[in-house]
Amino acid sequence: MTLKGTYCLCINNNIDKQLDIGALGHLEFSSGKYIYVGSALHSLIPRLERHLKISKGNHSVTHWHIDYFLIDKDVSIYSIFIIENKKRIECEIVAKIEKFGKPLLNFGCSDCKCKSHLFKVKDCHFLEKIGFKKWC
Repeated sequence: MTLKGTYCLCINNNIDKQLDIGALGHLEFSSGKYIYVGSALHSLIPRLERHLKISKGNHSVTHWHIDYFLIDKDVSIYSIFIIENKKRIECEIVAKIEKFGKPLLNFGCSDCKCKSHLFKVKDCHFLEKIGFKKWC
């Protein structure tokens, strides 16, 4: 059985930086922690493994906004949380995460009406309280 669901990547950015993020262009990222909200309704584990490979420098193909951030040498995934589900709930999750962090406008949300799918946060500890379980 293929696992499907919504995920949150907990990301650490070691230094302030400016990066080109695909069609979004040049964006500024302050150092600190971030959460990226995504979904994989066909195959969750391969999607998460792909994000980890990019973050570790073992994959260089960029398809999504998050790829351009993760590929940077000073950016790394330090934890991943998931919710198993069969429908798109990213926007519902984003609405909950907005209470805990600051959005980077238009990041990762070109296919919905959210402000963003990437948030600057103090930490990721609250994710379990909103229904996620730690995957790694």
